[in-house]
Amino acid sequence: MRKLLVTGGAGFIGSNFIQYLLGRKQEIELLVNLDLLTYAGNLENLKSVEHDPRYCFIQGDIRNRALVRKLFDEYGFDTVVHFAAESHVDRSIVEPELFLTTNIVGTQTLLDVAKNYWKIHPEDKYSREYRPGVIYLQVSTDEVYGALGRNGMFTETTPLAPNSPYSASKASADLIVRAYHETYGLPVNITRCSNNYGSYQFPEKLIPLMIHNALYDKPLPVYGDGMQIRDWLHVKDHCAGIVAVLEKGEVGEVYNIGGNNEKANLEIVRQILKELGKPDSLITHVQDRPGHDRRYAIDNTKITTHLGWKPSYTFEQGMAETIRWYLDNLDWVEHVTSGEYQKYYRKMYLLDT
Repeated sequence: MRKLLVTGGAGFIGSNFIQYLLGRKQEIELLVNLDLLTYAGNLENLKSVEHDPRYCFIQGDIRNRALVRKLFDEYGFDTVVHFAAESHVDRSIVEPELFLTTNIVGTQTLLDVAKNYWKIHPEDKYSREYRPGVIYLQVSTDEVYGALGRNGMFTETTPLAPNSPYSASKASADLIVRAYHETYGLPVNITRCSNNYGSYQFPEKLIPLMIHNALYDKPLPVYGDGMQIRDWLHVKDHCAGIVAVLEKGEVGEVYNIGGNNEKANLEIVRQILKELGKPDSLITHVQDRPGHDRRYAIDNTKITTHLGWKPSYTFEQGMAETIRWYLDNLDWVEHVTSGEYQKYYRKMYLLDT
């Protein structure tokens, strides 16, 4: 892991990962961030590393095969960490085609270029020999498993049963990654995380949306009864988990990364209001979205026992830090919530901003 291609590195998790990695891995020679800079990509997230001589930003589309091939030829990557994806369920319901092309075709493009570049005998379709030390890591989501009942947890062997266009596109991408390993022998790993929270998260997602609206005494739109349960993972713990897989993971394996924090959406909203000293009367229940999964929960036994990773944040500690970050970075919030976001917000929740 000396020369990395990180896709989607200007987004929430990707930017946190780049900061985390450059802050701890002195032996990294080069990290190239390939990001199209759609609405959720923001180079302000990376101001702390923009002058690091090891860091390079390229604006571009992962579906652009010629560009991806050019970058491999120019920089000689030995590692790909693939974050780039359309990732919001609500958006996938109204724009499913965008999710399918970006998340599936984009993934296949990266895999194909990596295979051809890393393969020792690329002209031999039967050869399964690759340069030593190369790895492609697919960053996925627990949503590919579908929904749980009151009991049970997702393990790495849980059958995939996605329920939204977003999760279906991610499950499809995961299966393509698996196929490239089984068919071509490409060295790969897949990580599937639970719901992330932390700094630099775009405010279409639950926690930053509720913080933002509460700060300005706006209605807090809660889908249905608000009792949808998710496992919550601090983004810095997620980054540490990805590094653990890169450094110690067994090639071809899937690793679930979960935070051991099952919380109902309504519980989180009330906690945010309490932390900010705002009344529960700001909560506004809106019509539930189609196909809304009721409960997710991740069993992270495999990564904790095999790779020695475990979450370091308690949910209370992580939430306090996250709320403080948004309070200290109101200019960032105002910048990313202007323009097109306002139209999107009204469309999703049928509320005035």
